[in-house]
Amino acid sequence: MASAPNTADSSTTLAVPVVAPADWSIESTRGFGPFVTHVRYRLADGSTRIWQSRDGRKGLDQPGVPRRTWWIAILFCIGSTCFTVGPLPFYEQWVGTRWVGITFFVGSIFFTSASALCFIEAANAPGAVGADGSQRRHGPLRLVAWRPRSIDWWATGVQLIGTFYFNVMTFLAMSDSWNVQQENRLVWRPDTVGSICFLVASYLAWAEVCHSAGRLRVRDVSWWIVVLNLLGSICFGVSAVGAFTLPTGDAANLWLDNAGTVAGGVCFFVAAALLVPEARSEHRSAEHD
Repeated sequence: MASAPNTADSSTTLAVPVVAPADWSIESTRGFGPFVTHVRYRLADGSTRIWQSRDGRKGLDQPGVPRRTWWIAILFCIGSTCFTVGPLPFYEQWVGTRWVGITFFVGSIFFTSASALCFIEAANAPGAVGADGSQRRHGPLRLVAWRPRSIDWWATGVQLIGTFYFNVMTFLAMSDSWNVQQENRLVWRPDTVGSICFLVASYLAWAEVCHSAGRLRVRDVSWWIVVLNLLGSICFGVSAVGAFTLPTGDAANLWLDNAGTVAGGVCFFVAAALLVPEARSEHRSAEHD
């Protein structure tokens, strides 16, 4: 990670995860906890430049839609569709229980693929700001990187871990040979851990966009994307609560289990679809300041 401390004055040193030109000074910063997600720079000529972590990582400060954005959107949309359709009663009646399980497993693979691209995107986030304000990437493509000062690195990494748990859960859930204890340990526990990971990752992504613990930004497409992902994660968490297996072998609340999964899938689908208009939007201006 290319990073260096920048100073707004002689008494304040801030760990900003990008390197700016030497004649730029930090006028203000915003963020969540130890993470800086928004920096206002003052240039020598008196003008200002804004750096934001999500904009640089996703190339939102550049024209056009990056190819990776299309792939992330498509993969998440397919995965979300699987999780939305899978719990519906008519679908099970149509394809049978076994294919419902396969649908969930396939959906989790698409989730993992999209999340892996998000993590690679964060690993290759620009490490410097050019004199013209553009954000620059350095070196070849990296599959992994150590960027603990960047909130997006944590958000995408935790999300990726969550998808691996969903892979395990959906794969083992296809077997009907587990007893109650095994069902809760092998299926429900990974489901719960995965849901917690999604919740943590979604909140970090929301804090990144809000540049704080949270606030309303209803005119911002990026804000709606992270809010929908956060709502989807909450729904998945509710689903996990309902999926706990009782001593009778039944789910604690089957309706809650299915409804939470469907609602979460819909939220994730809409959020993924909004990634494209987000990249096309020209709203990266003073309203983000």
